[in-house]
Amino acid sequence: MEFDVVVVGGGPAGLATAIRLRQLAEESGRDVSVCLVEKGSEIGAHIVSGAVLEPRGLNELIPNWKELGAPVTTEVTGDDFQYLRSDSKSTRIPDFLIPKPMRNHGNYIISLGTLCRWLGEHAEGLEVNVFPGFAASEVIEEDGEVKGVLTGDMGIARDGSQKGSFEPGYELRARYTVFAEGVRGHLGKRLIERFDLRSEAGPPHYGIGLKELWTIPKELHEPGLVVHTLGWPLDGHTEGGGFLYHFGEQQVSLGFVLGLGYDNPYIHPFKEFQRWKHHPVIARYLRDGQRAGYGARAVNKGGLQALPRLSFPGGMLVGCDAGFLNPAKIKGTHTAIKTGMLAAEAAFEALGREDAPATLESFDSAVKSSWVHEELHRTRNFEPALAKFGTFFGAGFTWVDQNIFGGRLPFTWQQPVPDHSALKPASEFKEIDYPKPDGEISFDLLSSVFLSSTNHEEDQPVHLQLTNPEIPIQVNLPHYAEPAQRYCPAGVYEVVEEEAGPRFQINAQNCVHCKTCDIKDPSQNINWVTPEGGGGPNYSNM
Repeated sequence: MEFDVVVVGGGPAGLATAIRLRQLAEESGRDVSVCLVEKGSEIGAHIVSGAVLEPRGLNELIPNWKELGAPVTTEVTGDDFQYLRSDSKSTRIPDFLIPKPMRNHGNYIISLGTLCRWLGEHAEGLEVNVFPGFAASEVIEEDGEVKGVLTGDMGIARDGSQKGSFEPGYELRARYTVFAEGVRGHLGKRLIERFDLRSEAGPPHYGIGLKELWTIPKELHEPGLVVHTLGWPLDGHTEGGGFLYHFGEQQVSLGFVLGLGYDNPYIHPFKEFQRWKHHPVIARYLRDGQRAGYGARAVNKGGLQALPRLSFPGGMLVGCDAGFLNPAKIKGTHTAIKTGMLAAEAAFEALGREDAPATLESFDSAVKSSWVHEELHRTRNFEPALAKFGTFFGAGFTWVDQNIFGGRLPFTWQQPVPDHSALKPASEFKEIDYPKPDGEISFDLLSSVFLSSTNHEEDQPVHLQLTNPEIPIQVNLPHYAEPAQRYCPAGVYEVVEEEAGPRFQINAQNCVHCKTCDIKDPSQNINWVTPEGGGGPNYSNM
């Protein structure tokens, strides 16, 4: 199947790319064919985010979104920033001490998955060919130029044989292919290496974000309230914090983001999240409430210094596939939408030329002259400051940098150590004694994964590939107590004790596609690739 542009990924960046292309086509009277392929069972099925939306990108993409009924209705009414001093004590940070990028006046609390579904319907109304349930598994490259993608075959057994339900994948060809797979996109990762797009950038950095959706008693619900926390249960040099957002009908979304540059291999992000919920600042909203959803996803936090080149022969990287989240704001939807729009405009202009270049360097230039680049440049020292000074003093620097100097200090700090290299030997730490879940506020891992509606066809090739199957037991277990048992938020990895010795087990059917293992494995031995299309979580309102 041939198109003018193929877009890989049905998140905000990919949908914005497709929508903007068709808008330009209708405005000019030119016919531009656009295909969007999404590995989730439907648009929004794999989307999980806080989320507080800064509407700037949406305003530019669809100026009349309010009149069209976009699911963006709960405006932020207040910021409550808490420093948790212990498991029971906290201090509210006065508004004037909150760094300006972290303030949320004029923003909206949303379900990003619901917004993406709405954008998907809008795209279909503009005659975008939307193909959910098809995973782009390989890049088509000819003569050093990307020519499209291959979707994965369906109905392949674990041993590689064809089952009775076998269906071959599609060859989706295009003059330009836009990669919008989200954080640590498996094709984007390959393209960055293939075309050496990081030759002038620092290493990427990430966090793991875990989220739950709750319905709480009406008398406790404060629509529009945004609560952020830092401090307990983490120590002063381990980056992370929590959030709780009130929106909709008696709903709150709450979660915990932990930087993946942590050094203690015994840290268990899911269990840190569960015990964080017991702090009185959070627990008071959850008692007598009902948990309705759970999900997890890696989060970009490398900022400006980690951005690769964005264009290469035949294609472009947009949104979180490149790393456009603003870590100081903890927001990336607005930048994802804008970079998708800029990619669309670069592709549209090139498609109208007889001498169209293979590499759309105009896209890189457009991003550098946009408000996206300006915003990331002003907050470029946020993450390095946390790494250099720790949470408390790093936050102090951020206040001075943002509120006094407006992000214009005459230096740029770097973070040269990749997240996977930050782990220290387990022998330097003691195991962490996490409290058992009480089944009311905190819960076990497997019951949480059940709420994500995750499903994979069990008889298919394992999509979590080990470069060397001996490394987990021979290297990671003795040196790092095999941290995959803990950093995975879905119980995918286990060390099973048997008579013959320990065995590394992969429960691939549990995978929620967060990509943490691909990022944090200290030996860089795990390669996440796409499973059969339609597999994975099926989030309904995340």
